[in-house]
Amino acid sequence: MAGTSESQQGSRRAGCGGIVMCGGRSTRMGQPKLSLPFGSEVMLQRVVRLLGEVVSPVVVVAARDQELPELPDDVLVCRDEEEDLGPLAGLAVGLSALEEKVDRAFACGCDVPLLKPEFVRAVIDQLGDHDAAVPKEDDFYHPLAGIYRTSLVPRILTIVRERRLRPLFLIESVDAVDIPVESLRTVDPDLDSLVNTNTPEAYEAALQKAGVSAE
Repeated sequence: MAGTSESQQGSRRAGCGGIVMCGGRSTRMGQPKLSLPFGSEVMLQRVVRLLGEVVSPVVVVAARDQELPELPDDVLVCRDEEEDLGPLAGLAVGLSALEEKVDRAFACGCDVPLLKPEFVRAVIDQLGDHDAAVPKEDDFYHPLAGIYRTSLVPRILTIVRERRLRPLFLIESVDAVDIPVESLRTVDPDLDSLVNTNTPEAYEAALQKAGVSAE
């Protein structure tokens, strides 16, 4: 696949990369979520394309033996150094791959096919001089819809080595901005960017909302 177009580059947030984490194999779906058909693409391709409208470069973090679909030439692919450590370890891998290229990165999962570029921009713009900015709904954070400084890599690696693997341990230990999810409805009225396709029902609903089929 070719890289992103000049028109897409013009709407990007300078100095900001993106991380797409492939996660587990999701037996509930019958196949890896990243390879689920979504119109003319598969889910990972769609998420990478949408994220690439706002940030560059994009890095895909996958398990060591995980098969990936064809991706644009400018997408980086990194493999988990150790299996089954969860999203915090994946965030460290992705930020490490980007730290010489950009100073911050938006992180998401591969299973958010309704991700809105406007949502990504709105989250990025909340970072300011802080270490991170993460959407929060009541007492629940959405760490895979947040923006993180690449300078956080040493801190994350320390937390992972201590096996404190919940993203909350990072959020509570750095200068992080809480973004009320309701404030994001101006750019994403139904907060579709926060909806993971973790079940067949959620997958079907996402296809219908996007107006595409499982070709």
